Amino acid sequence: MSSSSLHPMLNVAIKAARAAGAIINRAALDVESVRVAQKQVNDFVTEVDQAAERMIIETLLGAYPDHGILGEESGNEFGNKNSDFVWIIDPLDGTTNFIHGFPVYAVSIALSFKGKIEHAVVYDPSRNDLFTATRGRGAFLNERRIRVSKRTQLKDCLVSTGFPFRPGDNFRAYMRMFSEITQRTAGVRRPGAAALDLAYVAAGFTDGFFETGLSIWDVAAGSLLVTEAGGLVGNFTGEADFLEQAECLAGNPRAYGQLVGILGKYSKFAGVQDKLGVDADIAADNKDEASEGND
Repeated sequence: MSSSSLHPMLNVAIKAARAAGAIINRAALDVESVRVAQKQVNDFVTEVDQAAERMIIETLLGAYPDHGILGEESGNEFGNKNSDFVWIIDPLDGTTNFIHGFPVYAVSIALSFKGKIEHAVVYDPSRNDLFTATRGRGAFLNERRIRVSKRTQLKDCLVSTGFPFRPGDNFRAYMRMFSEITQRTAGVRRPGAAALDLAYVAAGFTDGFFETGLSIWDVAAGSLLVTEAGGLVGNFTGEADFLEQAECLAGNPRAYGQLVGILGKYSKFAGVQDKLGVDADIAADNKDEASEGND
């Protein structure tokens, strides 16, 4: 799909993502000199995140001054707060990877209109991989059409995830999920950038993805890539209205259905019986650990 046939708003998003990627690539040449601040435990922001976000906002508002902006670093302090058009941006998803020189991070830009994602760009600057989607027009990697994988058996599936890393996250519940998925699949990966995890599901590089604690800018663009590539995305119980629920599950349709069967009981939207079962299991784990500690 050539750039001339793309929607003009998607073209502007691509321009913004590539400009931000150039800033990130320059900084990656000397990552030791990048200034880093800590937002909270294990949650970092760099001067590169901020410079990339400024570049994206200038590019988008230069083309569409009346649009709204929702950015990871700036919130909604830029743009028109009352616009039906809102750009949802994560200038550097995978900051912790970037700080360490681990080359798995991406720029994520989505445009929502009246709450629905219409255009999406996820750009991996270290590989120069450009994932794009427009609602109803399919998903693409470097202008080549992409589709989710065709694997139907969970035992053959490769699933990516993200570990909870903030204070207050329910790590025990996560470890139970991780254990169940690991034993039923061909493998679990934790690359460290949710936007790319979703793009990889769309491209069929992985068959599924699950993570809790995500913000809308982590998943907005990637979720449209998945659905436009023929996949499904929602919360752990399989409901599609997940963008602001901090719970994301994606996959090809067959893998997705099976993952909902495993992860649904861990959802904060699960039924009371499911929740009680999980709580009892975690309490039993805690008791076992305590008795081992007393041995």
